[in-house]
Amino acid sequence: MSNILGLLGEPFTGEQLFDCLSDIVYFIKDTKGQYQTINTTLVERCGCQEKSELIGKRPSDLVGATFGEPYEIQDRTVIETGLPLQNQLELHAYRSGEPGWCVTTKLPLLGPEEEVVGLVGISQDLKTPNLSSKEYERLVLAIEFTETNLSENLKVSQIAASASMSPFQFDRCIQRLFGLTAGQWILKSRIESAERQLVSTDLSIASIALNVGYSDQSTFTRQFHKTSGMSPANYRTAVRLAKK
Repeated sequence: MSNILGLLGEPFTGEQLFDCLSDIVYFIKDTKGQYQTINTTLVERCGCQEKSELIGKRPSDLVGATFGEPYEIQDRTVIETGLPLQNQLELHAYRSGEPGWCVTTKLPLLGPEEEVVGLVGISQDLKTPNLSSKEYERLVLAIEFTETNLSENLKVSQIAASASMSPFQFDRCIQRLFGLTAGQWILKSRIESAERQLVSTDLSIASIALNVGYSDQSTFTRQFHKTSGMSPANYRTAVRLAKK
């Protein structure tokens, strides 16, 4: 059986394919975390005009250390361990101060001797739910219940029951509507509420942690850092400065 990739005149990177997808950021990086291949969506989100402005640079070179370092830490982890980062739900803080949610996957690229020679990754924006769909109508009670009770230790079964659904039915509906598992959606609801409180109020980190269902500040801080790449305090400072 012939290998079609061996017939190509140059390596296939998928760059032109991903240029057609406006809701996906796509990139290939070398072992230094420098961009080698990117799509036009990434160029636009960095506020640049040409791909050449990004090639050979790291995220911190483009968006500053505060917003860029979390991505670079991820890159180093993948490159140094050779382990993939898969379906990581992330809250991205952009230089404008506006938040954005996506699901990120980064895979190590291996050379002929199985050594890591770089990584390839995508970050896909979360689906925007159709608020007029029958699917959304089925979930309205569950969404309202969750938003009202975020300070509680909510279980998927409780939320599903509030909409007269089984946990399985609820999970399937959430995946079809938001592109997330039920667990990811609950996490997003908690962190999203925390993000709003961090930016728009002067409540203490401990108070916000309790408001969104975490029994202690340290657990909340670890989860917030895992999701956003920053501690709650640093996120509050960075976003407020960006909005000035």
